[in-house]
Amino acid sequence: MEKSIIAVVVTYNRKVLLMECLQAILEQTYPVSKILLIDNASTDGTEETLAENGYLVNPKIDYIKMEVNTGGSGGFYEGMKRSMQETCDWVWIMDDDTIPTKTCLENLLAAEALVRKKPSDACPDSAINPSFFASAIYGPDNEFMNLPVVSQKPSSNGYAYWYQFLKDGLVSIQSATFVSILVKKDAILRCGLPCKDYFIWGDDTEYTTRLTKYYGDAYMVGNSVAIHKRIGAKELSIFNEENPQRLKMFHYFFRNTSINRQYYENKNREILYLFVLLLKYIKNIANSMNRKRYQIMIKGTIEGITQYKKFRKYIDSQISQVEK
Repeated sequence: MEKSIIAVVVTYNRKVLLMECLQAILEQTYPVSKILLIDNASTDGTEETLAENGYLVNPKIDYIKMEVNTGGSGGFYEGMKRSMQETCDWVWIMDDDTIPTKTCLENLLAAEALVRKKPSDACPDSAINPSFFASAIYGPDNEFMNLPVVSQKPSSNGYAYWYQFLKDGLVSIQSATFVSILVKKDAILRCGLPCKDYFIWGDDTEYTTRLTKYYGDAYMVGNSVAIHKRIGAKELSIFNEENPQRLKMFHYFFRNTSINRQYYENKNREILYLFVLLLKYIKNIANSMNRKRYQIMIKGTIEGITQYKKFRKYIDSQISQVEK
């Protein structure tokens, strides 16, 4: 039976890439039922460009313009919340700079059928009840990008089973980014919505870890390919960042990473981590650029420590119906 797929795309001031993204979705060999396009209050003429290209009158596209920029996390929260009000089986999530190849979605769905067809007695039940599938992501020049975290869940004999479907081009993963992932609707209903107050960076890691921990396994699908046209295809790192505006945003990255560590790794090491950052700050005090970077890292980590209870309460509320 044909699956109903809703695509959720979040955009902010990237109208040219957005047009390419939407066209790529509409040209998929497996058609989507609907595209929920969340515009985070763009100011670059995105709405006008959508109108000029006929997307605002396309019956497959629901355009939702937010009153303020809620960040990527707020946009995905809104899109996924709205998708739960629709009739669908899966929700396909991506940023506006994600360009899926034509068979990207078809191959994600084929992977779901493969996993269900080949259950293994050596693996837990979650292995045959997958929560999401992630595409293999490359940069514009074929660089590796958005690498997922490989799962270390043990099989019945204690060894990890992440390569159970390796010969079929699938790798079991723990978490992934919101760059072409196909999430089961039942998994969203059971595990709730992303942390919208993360604003940017780390919300996808938290949410996909939540899905694999409390619902079922996830897989990266080698032949489902999407191109991520992010400016600068280097690994996301504060030490690679030269743009002053983006640099300031990194405190969200360190805050959210700190919260994720505390929640999912059960490690009470944040004070020690903060102490190490302070030592590195002192060591780099003569280097104005690195000094600024460490200030941002310290600020984010302090926010992660002081705001952890608030975010823990939200995550717990989303998974309250799941047996922990």
